[in-house]
Amino acid sequence: MAEGQKDSEGKKSSGLIKYLLFGSIGLVLLVGVGAAGFFLSSSNIFGKKDEPQAAAPGQGEQGGQESAVAGLQIGPMLDIDSFIVNILDEEGTHYLKAAVTLEVDTPFTLDEINKRMPQIRDAILLQVGNKTFRELADLEGKLQLRAELISRLNEILETGEIKKIYFTDFVVQ
Repeated sequence: MAEGQKDSEGKKSSGLIKYLLFGSIGLVLLVGVGAAGFFLSSSNIFGKKDEPQAAAPGQGEQGGQESAVAGLQIGPMLDIDSFIVNILDEEGTHYLKAAVTLEVDTPFTLDEINKRMPQIRDAILLQVGNKTFRELADLEGKLQLRAELISRLNEILETGEIKKIYFTDFVVQ
């Protein structure tokens, strides 16, 4: 009977040792992965640019930083209400429902766009209406439409310009 108790106690203690060993190995791995993630995310390994850009020749260090900041600034934006347009297709009738947001260079350009909103909406509707279902179905066609709209709308404006166009709603059916 004494031997039976020793065997069961030995099995219990060896099981406990296994749990402690696996638990400590797991803890060490967890701490290691966390430390590696911290150091990798704070370093330049993922392409982050922590260092300032070099200034162009003839510019001081201030000029280089100002131009870098100016490139990152978002201009004033104006939402244009959604519109529905028939689009060309040989197989049947298709529609595009879209909403657009315009990013402009100055607040004065927003004033001009508001005054010329009928012309702006007309230009958008005509440009989109000349597209086919196939052209608007893929990413390349949408990017091409965006470039065409920027060009066409900037022809209408007399002061300022549209920097970017964002499709905030785009459904082709």
